[in-house]
Amino acid sequence: MKTILTICISLLVCSGTLAQSDEYFGKKINGKGAVPAAETVTILGDKDHMKAKVTGTVESVCKVKGCWMKVVTVNGETMRVTFKDYGFFVPKDIVGKTVVFEGEAKKKTTPVEELQHYARDAGKSREEIEAIKTPQQEIVFVADGVILKK
Repeated sequence: MKTILTICISLLVCSGTLAQSDEYFGKKINGKGAVPAAETVTILGDKDHMKAKVTGTVESVCKVKGCWMKVVTVNGETMRVTFKDYGFFVPKDIVGKTVVFEGEAKKKTTPVEELQHYARDAGKSREEIEAIKTPQQEIVFVADGVILKK
């Protein structure tokens, strides 16, 4: 009986450990060498684009299908992360979670139509969407792979 109890407890501990493992989306990457999202602007500097591995906290996710996420950078600002070739998505319920992503950061002027599209994806009201009238200079990231940390 003692042996059966020990086996049952071991199985419960193992299944709990497995449930806590990181999740991978897109290309399988590792978290080594990832820089904080807040440092991306500084590291990018005067360059138009660069390869990078970044870690940060998810601020919002596309509510339609998880086709983009915004990660907190500095002073309440965010960086939009999309996924290479629209080849994978992330879960829609990861706001507040830590992620690591690898790919290319770049400076971009996002047109009004695209900003309005993202606002619709985020579930913004019609008034909020129509209030978007000017393009936005921003740093965006196209990720090859994402790790959702557990």
